[in-house]
Amino acid sequence: MPCDIAEVFEQSRTPEENAAELALQKALRVAERVPEGVVIGADTIVVLGGEMLGKPDGPRDAVRMLSLLSGKTHSVVTGFALVDRPSGRHVTGTERTDVTFRHLPLREIEEYVRGGSPLDKAGAYGIQDDYGAVFVTRIEGCFYNVVGLPLSRLHAALQEFQTDPSTKREES
Repeated sequence: MPCDIAEVFEQSRTPEENAAELALQKALRVAERVPEGVVIGADTIVVLGGEMLGKPDGPRDAVRMLSLLSGKTHSVVTGFALVDRPSGRHVTGTERTDVTFRHLPLREIEEYVRGGSPLDKAGAYGIQDDYGAVFVTRIEGCFYNVVGLPLSRLHAALQEFQTDPSTKREES
C-alpha cells in the first residue's frame, strides 16, 4: 500500500537512524488503514562519503547522482519497520551493504536515465535493472538490501517479533 510520507533526511541523524525512522513512519501510516496484521515499511538511502542520497528530483539530478557514484564505493542503507495491528507494537532494524561501481561514461548514464527507471530509486539506480546491474563491480554484504529489502534480516526480525509480545524496540 502506498503512503504519502515525505522522504526527508534529518542531517543530524545517521543514515541508519534516518532509514529506520522513515520506514517506521511509512509502516505506521499504512497501519492506520489496516485493522489487523503486521505491516512492513522500508526505506533505502545511498551514502557516499557523508552525503545521503535519496530518490532523484528528476533526470538531471539522477545524472548528477550516478556521476558521483561512478568509479567509487558507496553504502546502501535500508531501514525496515514491523508494526502490529491493532496493538501498535513495533520494531525497526537496518542493514548496510557496500557497493562499488565501475567508471560510468556519461553517455551510458544518460541512456539509463532516459529509460526512466532510476527516477524512483535511492541513488538513482536499481541493481535489479538491466543497466543498474552492469554498473556494479563488487558487493560486500546483502544483495537483497541493495534491491531494497534485506530479506534475511527482515525474516529474523519477523520471527522474533511474532514470538516476543513485548517487542517495542529498535535494532541495527
